Amino acid sequence: MSEANSDPQIPATNEPAAENDFGNRRAAAKVREFPQTPGVYLMKDLAGLVIYIGKAKNLRARAGSYFLQGAKEEWRTADWVHEICDIDYIECDSEVDALLMESRLVKDIQPKHNKELKDDKTFPYLMITTREDFPRVEVTREPRDRGVKLYGPFANAGDLRGAVQVLQRIFKFRTCSLDIEEGDKRWEWFRPCLLASINQCTVPCNLRISKEEYRRDIRRLQMFLEGKRDSLLKQMVKDMEAAAKALEFEKAARLRDEIRMLETLNERGELDTHAQPEVFYIDPKKGLSGLRKVLKLASVPRTIEGIDIAHLAGGQTVASVVQFIDGLPFKPGYRRYKIRDVEGVDDFRSIYEVVGRRYKRMSDQAEMFPDIILIDGGKGQLNAAVAAFRDQQVQPPTLISLAKREEEIFRPGESESLRLSRHAFALRLLQYVRDEAHRFAQHYHHMLRKKSTLGE
Repeated sequence: MSEANSDPQIPATNEPAAENDFGNRRAAAKVREFPQTPGVYLMKDLAGLVIYIGKAKNLRARAGSYFLQGAKEEWRTADWVHEICDIDYIECDSEVDALLMESRLVKDIQPKHNKELKDDKTFPYLMITTREDFPRVEVTREPRDRGVKLYGPFANAGDLRGAVQVLQRIFKFRTCSLDIEEGDKRWEWFRPCLLASINQCTVPCNLRISKEEYRRDIRRLQMFLEGKRDSLLKQMVKDMEAAAKALEFEKAARLRDEIRMLETLNERGELDTHAQPEVFYIDPKKGLSGLRKVLKLASVPRTIEGIDIAHLAGGQTVASVVQFIDGLPFKPGYRRYKIRDVEGVDDFRSIYEVVGRRYKRMSDQAEMFPDIILIDGGKGQLNAAVAAFRDQQVQPPTLISLAKREEEIFRPGESESLRLSRHAFALRLLQYVRDEAHRFAQHYHHMLRKKSTLGE
């Protein structure tokens, strides 16, 4: 009687749950066989549908994290990790490839748990302008509808900016907002930014490359972004051989170097090296325009370097130099220095040493100075920097300091400090540079302290 009255739905209700649990354990076991290389992982449900796609620097470690207890408690994953019944992966040559592959797959497959990336315009896109003589490459959260080619959306703006910096080393495209027209003779006298000095831009702003050659580089970039890497490499090898045959050895050498960088992208494409912090309250363009106004500059500045000092237990002193281009961090330009000639804690002499060392070398090697140098500190630190330039007989660019307590801006030869509204875009940008220099100096300081403590 009890069997006849039992609810026949109970077994059916428990069966999918049991299958899900078994599938989840099977997927967890499968992940342990994944390679420890960059790639994309695809989570599937009981029906075999892809429900989530992610990228990884290390496939085994990243995908395996979804089967740990922490994933069941994390608010972003707790509601759906139990649905995972199978998992696959696609190996990629680098983190940059994985980032681009993830974006393409999410757009094509539309997994239900990647819902924030499917149609949300607030996520970042990579935008290439198409109606300019020399197209720009830009990371934006507000993509245009016309005159551009869009890639994305991407989940992380910092990773995307890091990828742009990696790819800029290869394809040397411009990221500035200048309106450059071929044949406009005014550009022959334009002073390029630091990207020209470090060979990460072909410098259309100084008419050092033709419109045709520059657009060819942009087409190569687009082929890579669209996943046509093998075809791109074959085409570039063919172009290199043709250039060598035509005795265009400089062009052939450049193509050779680009081919080599593409082939070894895994050695230079680690996003955590290049990824930029995402700062939502700063508008870089407004910040730079504001600095031009308050500092009475002849033109809008493009490059800023920030300098800070950190101490190791009151003894070993280190300095950091961070570089910003167009209002955003440019991590390949970051530098660290051990202070050699200063005993104890002496910020003034430490600033004097690092400024003298850095800009004397840049002057001797005819490297381009930044538009603005920002010293973390007050009038004393600024005077130390001024003295370093004077004693090295080097003419400084715009030199200022920012004192943290009252956020005062000090300028050489000015007795009164400059105080801006706490909401001013110019001040926010300077604070961003100052805080990034402080973070980078402290990071170096902690590295040295760890080595000192552990004897590494």
